[in-house]
Order: sequence, then C-alpha cells, then structure tokens
Amino acid sequence: MNNILVINAGSSSLKWQLFQQTDLSLVASGLMERMNTPEARFTFKFNGQKEQVAIANLTYEDGVIRLLKQLQDNAIIDSPSDIVAVGHRVVAGATTFEKSTLITADNLATLKALDKYAPLHNPVQVDCIETLMHILPNSVPEVAVFDSQFYLDMPDATSFYGLPYEDSQKYQIRKYGEHGISHGYILQETAAFLNQPVAELKLITLHLGGGSSITASQNGKPVDTSMGFTPLEGLPMGTRAGSLDAAIVPFLMNELNKSADEIITLLNTESGILGVSGVSADMRDIQSSLATNPRAKLAYDMFITSAAKFIGSYYVELGGANVITFTAGIGENDAKMRADVCDRLAVLGVKIDPERNEQGHSARQISTDDSAIKVLMIPTNEELAIAKQVKALV
Repeated sequence: MNNILVINAGSSSLKWQLFQQTDLSLVASGLMERMNTPEARFTFKFNGQKEQVAIANLTYEDGVIRLLKQLQDNAIIDSPSDIVAVGHRVVAGATTFEKSTLITADNLATLKALDKYAPLHNPVQVDCIETLMHILPNSVPEVAVFDSQFYLDMPDATSFYGLPYEDSQKYQIRKYGEHGISHGYILQETAAFLNQPVAELKLITLHLGGGSSITASQNGKPVDTSMGFTPLEGLPMGTRAGSLDAAIVPFLMNELNKSADEIITLLNTESGILGVSGVSADMRDIQSSLATNPRAKLAYDMFITSAAKFIGSYYVELGGANVITFTAGIGENDAKMRADVCDRLAVLGVKIDPERNEQGHSARQISTDDSAIKVLMIPTNEELAIAKQVKALV
C-alpha cells in the first residue's frame, strides 16, 4: 500500500499521521508530547486502538525511529518503501521558500540557514527531515510545507516593522506569522462549517497550544497575525515570553551578564507561562494550580488578557468580525479558557453558551444564537492540510 507520512514537529511535541495516498484516508496517527523532558509520552493510534507509553527524555530523532518501527511491528507497512512521500511542517521559510518545496541535498543547507527565523522549531523540523532522509530509500521525496507561506502576501502595513526600510529588505525582516498551515486550514473549515464563501468571512482564528497565535483574515486572506519575525512574538506561551519591549534584551544582557543568544534562549525556553508561574509550561498544570498558586493565576490571567487584546485590536482592524474560531490543543480542549477569553469580549456582544462550550470535542458553535459574533470550536488538522500539498506536488 502506498502511503504519505506527515511529520508535524513543534517546539515540545511531534504529531504524525499516515495517509493512504489515493484518497488521503487516515491509516494511523500518533503524538509525542513533552519532548526532551522526564514526562515525555509516545502515543500510537491504529485500527481504533490507542497505545500510550511514557519514555523519559524522548528525543525527536528517537521518536521518529520508534514511529517507523511501530508501523512495521503493527504490519501497517511491510517496509519503509511503502511510504511514497513524507510531508514535513516547517515553521519558517522566510521569503526564500514561498511554497511547498521538495527538499534535496542541494537546498537542505539553504533550509538550515533559516534556523534563526524560528530557533525553537526549524532545527528540530530539519533534524526530522534529515533523520528520515537517512532511514528511508533515496527515492522517497521529502517535502517541506511552510507555515510562513500563508502570510507572505499579508499587507505591508501589518507585516513590516518600524525599522529602516533598507534593513528590513536586506535581512528579510518582516512578520512571518507561523501556524499558517493551521490558520489556513481553519479558514477553509470555518467557511465550510457555516456554508459561506470564504471571501465573506471576517474571521479571527485562535490557534492556542504550547505555542499560540491569533490571526485576522478577510476576503480569504490573512491581514494580521500575532506572531512576528519569529514565533517569539505575540501571546505569552508555554515557554516563550511573547511581545515585550526590545530594550529588555540589552537590559538583561547587562544585568545577568549574558550574551544576546543567551537572552534569546531565556526568552524562548524559560519564560512565558513557565517563567511567570514557576509551575509548568503546560496549561493543564496551570489550571490545576489556579486556586493555590498566585503565580499560576497570574500566568493564566496574562494569557487570557493578551488573547482578548489581540482579538479586540483585530476586530477594529477588520472593521468588525463575524466569526471567532478556537483551535489547537488548548483551544480545542480547554472549555474554561474559551469561556474566560470570551467573557472579556462581552463588550463586543459575544455570548458563550455553557452547554455548547462543554459538550464534546467535535466542531461546533459554542456561542449563543443571539451572540453578536459567532464563536466556533473547530479541530485543526495540519497533517491533512500538509498531505494535500504533498500529494499535489509529488
């Protein structure tokens, strides 16, 4: 059987799905989460069964190797040659890669040079590409699908920074957005759910997870997004600080006697929800500590406030919004968080129906019928979106 394997490596997790090439039906799937920590877990789903095992300090490379072994042990594939193509989510293509691209030895070095645009993501994603290039036959194409490609035609007024124009052009400094595969998928799925042309939507999508971003779309295209030049900008995230005054970087360099790279590492890996709470980067742990840990409550309140601020600003930027859609790990599974964000939007006429909000995991409207803005929860499927692009390319 010919299959397309999709690898979606994030900053702390790796999701994967195996699709039948002909009709893109799902064959098997899985998740590796809390990577490189003592709490790392490996989940494998096939034929209605779910297997989960704890593997302390599971690395991305070991996870990919284990995945291929599981596929063979379960007789899902006879050999690696049953995989006819691999699609990889890659966060940052800058302006170098403007569309899905077949990765070869010739352009792999070019891709590696873009690590600086997404230091938490691109390195592990490129490592996954290299691992599979070594394991699979040379004839199996490895395709990179870029989050950044969704945002490349975003208006200059929202994608440029207030820097000298020549520097922005020379060094490709602009908003790249990230999570573009997910936001693009949810844009189309929201239109389908509402049975409306995508061009009629004034949509605000919230991809909320270990990394979080919010995007405003109009006429079927993104007009603004919370992440920026790198995935560090925007909301306070699991370990990322989010938006802050740029002068904090040299200030901390002097105060902590650290280099610029060390401060960027601090902002990417020791800040955000983890840094503020002192508890965890995982919102589930934060939720369980709200009543007893003031710092956990502060981190939670900062997250909710930041989300509401972005939604409010995008509402104005769009000239009003007719739909808000929650998605991704937190957005799909945390009913309290959705309700708390939407409570901040009451001034815009948003009303949440508690029963709809808590009634399951499927795509649904969670706002009341008289809410001024429809609020939806739609599960994302970046892997399917990637598989479609891989199939079209190979």
